[in-house]
Amino acid sequence: MNYPCDSEPRAKKIEVPFSPPDVGEEEIAEVADTLRSGWITTGPKTKKLEKEIAAWLGVGETGDGVPRCVALNSQTACAEMALRAVGIGPGDEVIVPAYTYTASASVVCHVGATLKIVDVQKDSLEMDYDAVADAITDKTKAIIPVDLGGVPCDYDRIFSIVEDAKGKFRPASAIQESLGRIAVMADTAHAFGAERKGKMIGNVADFSSFSFHAVKNFTTGEGGCLTWREIPGVDSELIYHTLQLLSLHGQSRDAFNKTRPGAWEYDVVAPWYKCNMTDIMASIGLAQFRRYPGMLARRREIISRYDAAFHPLGVKTLPHYTADHSSSGHLYITRVFDRAGRPIGDALRREIIVELAEAGVSANVHYKPLPMLTAYRDLGFDIKDYPNAYAHYENEITLPLHTRLTDEMVDYVIKQYARIIKEAVK
Repeated sequence: MNYPCDSEPRAKKIEVPFSPPDVGEEEIAEVADTLRSGWITTGPKTKKLEKEIAAWLGVGETGDGVPRCVALNSQTACAEMALRAVGIGPGDEVIVPAYTYTASASVVCHVGATLKIVDVQKDSLEMDYDAVADAITDKTKAIIPVDLGGVPCDYDRIFSIVEDAKGKFRPASAIQESLGRIAVMADTAHAFGAERKGKMIGNVADFSSFSFHAVKNFTTGEGGCLTWREIPGVDSELIYHTLQLLSLHGQSRDAFNKTRPGAWEYDVVAPWYKCNMTDIMASIGLAQFRRYPGMLARRREIISRYDAAFHPLGVKTLPHYTADHSSSGHLYITRVFDRAGRPIGDALRREIIVELAEAGVSANVHYKPLPMLTAYRDLGFDIKDYPNAYAHYENEITLPLHTRLTDEMVDYVIKQYARIIKEAVK
């Protein structure tokens, strides 16, 4: 777009990055302490981070002090190890929404289960719950809801669906037998610190997998953690130790425990995987954890300022804070409409993103729906079967939202986006 006759002079250009990691001297000091300690792989700091997260999220520990939290090297590893721990594999079906990142779905393929993709709602990025209910068969073993942008799903509805479908459920493992229904295994990659009806996300779904990637609110560089609720009849210590085995070659004793006097011997119980978190990664997380309440508060402040500026322009955004839930404020997802209230198309959306970039504001799109991607098209999925997901995608623009944004940057993003939208939808 080229508008030589702007109604007002443009502000001095400011470069606004999309999502740089918020890492400072506290993180550097904690990492240095780890390096000096001589213990840099999975060890005391990883175990400490697991316990702190378990306590904060409310999943707690067993009577023997084992946390219901395992820290691994990515959210993807967490989600995959959870599926394996629950005994989901070939012949099983898992339901995933169309509007999400590939990691929500690829893990289903990794374990050999059949992927079932459902559309999202017309006016929400949450999965279409009626479509979820219709997709359930006697092969369905799990539903993977996605807390997109840090906004919690309607877990009451999801649990109601799996309760209603109990008659179709055919358990194939001890954990599945204890659950007695389809497992709710949430992709909470964006939702670290979110709450729903007074409960922290991580203590709502049966299993929750968080991402601590560099672009996330809370980072360990790479990394993530898996948490689970106490499940009647299920031994949480067994879950914890199963996840340890799955994530460390099936080795019966990790390196930290092998350092104890005379504890050199180990067994390998199965030829499994290697996706543990290191103490270097965990040390970044421990420092982040001390700062995190303030980081969440800053995100909420930025969202409030954005909402106040953009809602009067007809821009639709995620409902980050309501009476029922409090988001982690991970993504500021917007949808742009013309003055008649009609959604703009993909071509104009792309022009707006370019115009923002030229003004120094880095924007993004979250997400291209799964059926538009080659990997999922090759599995037989067609975006024509997911009209709501495509409609959300074609006019979606994600603005910078992170704790390295200064007030000046926030004001600049507001001014530039408002100017560009007004020009674009004349």
